[in-house]
Amino acid sequence: MDRISPPPAKQGKPRRSPSRLVTVLLLIVAGAVCSTIDLRTLESEDGRSGGLAANAGGLLTPQQLSVAAAKWGLDRPPLVAPPRPAVKPALETPSGFFRGPGLIPAITRIPTTDKVVFLTIDDGTEKDPQFASMASELGVPFSAFVTDSAIRGDYAYFRDLHARGHAIHNHTLTHPQLTRLEPEEQRAEICGQQDIVQREFGTRPALFRPPFGEFDRDTLEIARECGVRVAPLWSEEAFPNRLEYRRADRKLHPGDIILTHFNGPRQWGGTMTDMLRLVLRKVTEQGMALARLEDYV
Repeated sequence: MDRISPPPAKQGKPRRSPSRLVTVLLLIVAGAVCSTIDLRTLESEDGRSGGLAANAGGLLTPQQLSVAAAKWGLDRPPLVAPPRPAVKPALETPSGFFRGPGLIPAITRIPTTDKVVFLTIDDGTEKDPQFASMASELGVPFSAFVTDSAIRGDYAYFRDLHARGHAIHNHTLTHPQLTRLEPEEQRAEICGQQDIVQREFGTRPALFRPPFGEFDRDTLEIARECGVRVAPLWSEEAFPNRLEYRRADRKLHPGDIILTHFNGPRQWGGTMTDMLRLVLRKVTEQGMALARLEDYV
């Protein structure tokens, strides 16, 4: 487990002219098209939509979201995130963290006033197809931080998640405590995982999360040298039966990053769908929406 240091017309009315009828029909058709618009017409810079609930097949209508919410045991559909910001916010490294030239920023939240939070999932031990279906049907965005030793037996599951629009990022090869390793050992863990993710999923990760949230200056420098831009940590951690907060007010704040894991009954006593159901309830109750982390960093 990791740790950290949304009537018929009356008689007598004049008949509509053919041209007006054509106009009305065109408007109806246009409305139908807009309600089922394909993702490709509203894609972000990396080919993914922003500000709209979507699955791999296209945008989700409010009716589809309502049906999916009922299917997966939610009292109401999740809120939908606003469009991705035109300019990504300047990241803030918390006080007490390593910072300086040559080091990537390590962050626990995104500085934004948008009422959004971000779901991130670590490791890769549990490959739950029901979770993948639930997230897709509800248009839930999340970012996966995978460890090769946990996923190498089933890369296909994570390729499917990637095809559904979820970014795959770096969580080292074997999940060691990096601060106990020599710089070259850290390089092998971080850069080696960069290479594997690029080989298996076709993209080189821009984000890296150190196991247990533990890192030193070498970690941040080596990650930058391997092509990483940011090291997102977290503000809350989600389980099937609770959400743990780091702040005393026990509330979500705009820009918070939520950590959870690809775990299941053996580790949790609950499933990943239980976890996602709880996260969506808590996030929606607090007036927040889940957004894509990659749209903000």
